Amino acid sequence: MIEPVILKGFRDSLPKDEIPKKKIIRVLEDQFESYGFAPIDTPVLEYTEVLLGKGGGETDKQIFRFKDNGGRDVAMRFDLTVPFARFMASHHDEVGVPFKRYHISKVWRGENPQKGRYREFTQCDFDIVGADNALSDAEILSLMHASFAALGIENYKFHLSHRGLFTRFLSQLDAEKDSVEILRTVDKLRKIGEEEVKKALTEITASEEKAEKIIAFITSGDGCSFMETLEKLESLSGGRSEESERMREIYSILSSLGIEKSFIFDPSITRGLDYYTGIVYETFLTDLQSIGSVCSGGRYNDLASLYMKEKLPGVGASIGLDRLLAALDELKSPLLTNSASADLLIVLQKGEEAKASLIARNARAMGLNTAIYLNPDAKMKKIYAFAEANSIPYLLTLTEDSYTVKDLRTRETEAGEDALKHIAEGKRH
Repeated sequence: MIEPVILKGFRDSLPKDEIPKKKIIRVLEDQFESYGFAPIDTPVLEYTEVLLGKGGGETDKQIFRFKDNGGRDVAMRFDLTVPFARFMASHHDEVGVPFKRYHISKVWRGENPQKGRYREFTQCDFDIVGADNALSDAEILSLMHASFAALGIENYKFHLSHRGLFTRFLSQLDAEKDSVEILRTVDKLRKIGEEEVKKALTEITASEEKAEKIIAFITSGDGCSFMETLEKLESLSGGRSEESERMREIYSILSSLGIEKSFIFDPSITRGLDYYTGIVYETFLTDLQSIGSVCSGGRYNDLASLYMKEKLPGVGASIGLDRLLAALDELKSPLLTNSASADLLIVLQKGEEAKASLIARNARAMGLNTAIYLNPDAKMKKIYAFAEANSIPYLLTLTEDSYTVKDLRTRETEAGEDALKHIAEGKRH
């Protein structure tokens, strides 16, 4: 016999895990579509040259890459943004711009597995391409806020920064030539701490003084308001600039929507992927910061130009669904409490197949997810065990001329159609 094992960093998803996950996806899809975003899909496999070198050195090492049966050099997508840039180069005339898309699917990275982080995981991406202005930036941020609110998640903050402001500061510091390494190092601040980052920056810049100034820059927002931080960064990066004015406009839009308090200007946010060019952001749950960012993204104005001559600026965000679920599980979120595969389970008796099917149809018409236990010879003990394993709260048993419904949580019983009406009414409320 073959041993039923799975690869490290991969996992099976049981109904108790998958049901809440699908509910969260449906909520997110409703939010995305309410903002006019349309769904797309792209292949799991791309030519390696499409993916390689787009995320940065560390990401390149994590790509699952191999030769296919035709000897072609192919790789599995490591995120949904790079394939989207390739998609737009292929289809921009068909979809038109500005184009808003969302894409919820799996990606693969050969990184070290840990809590909330796997080698195969689901991302929920939403992007706008073909527009480079404060409104498109703010619309992504607004959709992030709306999505978290719709999920009923509390105690979170969106941390914003701007790659361009940091680049201006590094230019003032005469360290722009090392900007890629500096950005990647600063991105590790929450993982390795300030002292380790300072040590690494000293090695990169060959100057402890420069390292200290970079640390001062990325921590300048500590304890300050959004606008206070922006003014500090303007001063450190040479005064008002196109980048600082963009952040001012974005904050003005967020303020007009009354959601500005959910956003923090945090100059330590740089994002490790190389393709970001403007605003960048990460999202942290206040009560569980250790799990890392659960929604990240930013502006990438040059990525599509790798595949086409026309300039196609983009901005977007990605919710790491598996990490978010791991966090919500640890926080005992009510979002994950209902993992029932059905509201109602009908006990089947021999010769009553048509009657059971008709009752099931009527129950579904009332809005109840209804399953029939398809083995009429099963003992009630086994049926109860099945209902419990699948978190089904109600059991319907046929009688000679009607049926009874038992609430398996309270053991209360009610007869006839009124029982189903009461359950359906309770579900609606």
